[in-house]
Parts: sequence; structure tokens; C-alpha cells
Amino acid sequence: MDVILSAFNFIMHLDKHLTDLANNAGVWTYLILFLVIFCETGLVVTPFLPGDSFLFLTGSTLCASGDFNVIIVAIMLTFASILGDTTNYHIGKLTGHKIAKMKNVPFLKREHLVKTENFFEKHGGKTIIIAKFIPILRTFTPFVAGAGAMNYPRFICYNIIGGVVWINLFIFGGYFFGNIPWVKNNFLIVILAIIIMSFAPGLVAIINSKIEKRKNEEIVKNDN
Repeated sequence: MDVILSAFNFIMHLDKHLTDLANNAGVWTYLILFLVIFCETGLVVTPFLPGDSFLFLTGSTLCASGDFNVIIVAIMLTFASILGDTTNYHIGKLTGHKIAKMKNVPFLKREHLVKTENFFEKHGGKTIIIAKFIPILRTFTPFVAGAGAMNYPRFICYNIIGGVVWINLFIFGGYFFGNIPWVKNNFLIVILAIIIMSFAPGLVAIINSKIEKRKNEEIVKNDN
């Protein structure tokens, strides 16, 4: 039991053990990095895996040291993210309606699904991109998109954009800025700042769409 708990704790805090992982796994670290991102985005039962901090520290710890090629890592993890979301979409398409009817599903909290569905209803397709920067939603959004029968060509476009932006922002952010003393000492502040900046374009678009919607409603009222 202690071994299982230790293993689970290691996985939950994998972002804090990257150096040890790289020293022990060597070139296999590439595969492990790939699987972490794929599982976090592709399996609806693993939203607990590290995401943003994991990517940032991969860039600042593994790539900036020269032990791992940052270009290869960025391309590989971008593909892992896109493939993960695509897998999750098809899982949702095949099983979403059945799971929605079940009250208790192991490792799957229904409230997370409900929150994701509500978020999706408000923001539409942009949710695929926005959710990349929000833990939990990042895992459940492609599942909900599949369960809701979102048009696949539309989904894959948002999926590719979101995967490219999310992975590269954090990997290269860590690579270029992660080892600056102030950044290292204020890591949480930096992560929050990056997330806020990432949200900005999406929030501006949402605000603009709401303003446009209100204008249209006022025009309709005036015409009547």
C-alpha cells in the first residue's frame, strides 16, 4: 500500500521530480513527457496530472540545461496534446451519453462534467482553446465536445490552435525565462501571469461578442 501511495504522490507531483526522472530514465524521458501530456488531455479519468507547471519546468529544467532538445520536446508535446484531445473527443462521442446517465463513475466527478458543459454553452468552440489553460476543464472539454456531437472539422481546428499555443507558450516561456532568479523565486506569480495573458485574447473576443449581441438586440427592439 505504501508503494502505491508513493507512486501516486510521485505522479501527482511529477513536475517537482523532473530532474530525478531525467537522470533515471535518460532518453525514455521523452516518452514519459509525451504520455503525461497525452493522458492529461486524452483520458477523462486523469485530470489530476500536472499541466502548466509541468510544461514550464520542462522548458526551464530539462531543455534550458541542454540535456533535451527544446524544439523536439515542443513538437512532440504539441502532438501529444492534439492527439490527446482527439482521443478524448472520440471517447466522448462513443460513451458520453451513457456516462451522463450514470450517477457514480469511478475517478469521474459528475460536477466537473456539468461545469464543463456550462462553460461550453457560454463560450462555444472557443472553449477548446480557452480550456487548454484551465486545469480540469482541459481534460473534460474535448470529452464534452465529443458527447455533444460538435462538428469534428471545427473541433480539430480549435484543437490544433489550442495545442500549439498552450504547449509552446509554457515550454518556451520556461526555456527562455524560467532560470531568471526573480522568476525562480516567484514561480506561482509567473504561472498566474502567463495564464492571465493567455486568457486575454479569448476574454476580449467574448466581451466583444456580448457587446455585439446587445447591440443587435437593441437594433431589433428599436425596429419593433
